Amino acid sequence: MIDALFSPFEIGGLALRNRIVMSPMTRSFSPGGVPTREVVEYYRRRAEGECGLIITEGVGVDHPAAIGATTVDDVDIPLISTDEQMAAWREVVDGVHAAGGKIAPQLWHQGVLRKDYTGYGRQAVSSRPSGLWGPTDRKRSPALTQEIAERFAQPTRPMTEEDIADVIAAFARSARNSAAVGFDAIALHGAHGYLVDTFLWEETNQRTDRWGGDHKGRTTFAVELVKAVRREIPAEMPVLFRWSQYKQQDFDARLATTAAELEDVLGPISDAGVDIFDVSIRRFDMPAELDDSDRTLAAWTKAVTGKPTIAVGSVSLSTTLYESLGGLESNVNSNVELAAEMIERGEFDLLAVGRMMLANPDYARRIRTRQPLAKFDATILKTLY
Repeated sequence: MIDALFSPFEIGGLALRNRIVMSPMTRSFSPGGVPTREVVEYYRRRAEGECGLIITEGVGVDHPAAIGATTVDDVDIPLISTDEQMAAWREVVDGVHAAGGKIAPQLWHQGVLRKDYTGYGRQAVSSRPSGLWGPTDRKRSPALTQEIAERFAQPTRPMTEEDIADVIAAFARSARNSAAVGFDAIALHGAHGYLVDTFLWEETNQRTDRWGGDHKGRTTFAVELVKAVRREIPAEMPVLFRWSQYKQQDFDARLATTAAELEDVLGPISDAGVDIFDVSIRRFDMPAELDDSDRTLAAWTKAVTGKPTIAVGSVSLSTTLYESLGGLESNVNSNVELAAEMIERGEFDLLAVGRMMLANPDYARRIRTRQPLAKFDATILKTLY
C-alpha cells in the first residue's frame, strides 16, 4: 500500500531516493544567523533516516527587513549572506549528502509579519506591498492575539519601486549563495501571509501599478522574483515554490475560488521558472472546494500548471498544526497509506512531513519497514532533536 512513497523521483538535476520530503519548519537555533553543529546533526539525522528531500527551516534572505520579531522576542533564525553563514550551511549540506539525502534551503522574507526595527536589520521598517497587514476580524493563527493583530494592522507606507527591486535582488543573491554552498534545489516561501504571499493576496495588495491589479497582475512580484533567482543558479537546479490559500492573518483566505482563477495565479509563476509547487494546507487530503470538485489543492495545482506538486498537512497525525499548538493531543494515524494511493493515482508527486519528522528523525525508514511512530509532543519544538 505504501510502495509509491518509495519509488524514485527525478527532475532536472535533482534525483531523490523516495517521495518523502521534510517540510520546512522554523527552528531558531542559529545565533547570529549561523547554523550550529547541532543544526548540522539535526538535518543529518533526517537524511540518515532515509528522508528523500529535506527542505530547511526558513532562511532569511539578504535584506535588512527579511527577519525580525513576529509574535515573540527576536529569535535565532538562520541567514545565508556572510562567509561564516555560508560555511556553516556547507557543513549542513555535506552532512546530508554524506547520509545519502538531498537538501534545499527555504528562502524567506517575513514581510508584514515582521515587527518594525527588530531582528538583523534593526534600522529597517517592515516590507508591505500596500502598507497593509490584513484584516483583524478573521480566524487566524492563535499566536496572533487580538492585541498583536491590532498593533501590526496599523497602516504603514507602501513599498517603493526601489524597495521592491532591493528585495528581489536579495532573493537572487541568497539563491546564488545557496548554489555556491552546494544545495540541490532552491525553495521559495510564497505562502502563509509572508511577503511574497501578500503581493498575491488582494487584502494586502491594493496597488494600481504593475505590481498590483487583478489575479494575474498581483503575480508580477513572484514572477520577477522567480526569474531573478533562475538567472543566478545553474539551469538544472530545480526551483520549488510554496504557496497557500490560507494566511496566518486569515485562515479562510483564498487566492482563487475557481480553477480559472487558480490558473491565473499559478500559471505566470509556473512559466517564470518554477519546477515544483509545494502546496501548503492544514490537511493534505482536504478538498480544495474549486468548481464543485473533490480534488485536493495539490491535485488542482498539478492540473493547472502541469508541474509536479508536494502535498503537506497533518501527515500521520490526527490534528492540524494549529490544533496541536493550541494544546489538542496529536495522535498517530495511518493517513500515509492514503497519501501513497494518491501518489499512485498521480494526484501529487511528493509528500512533505513536518511535526512527525521532528518526533521521528527516521520517519521514512519507519514507514518503509512498518515500524511504529513516536507521538508528536509540542514540547519537542523547544529542542533540536
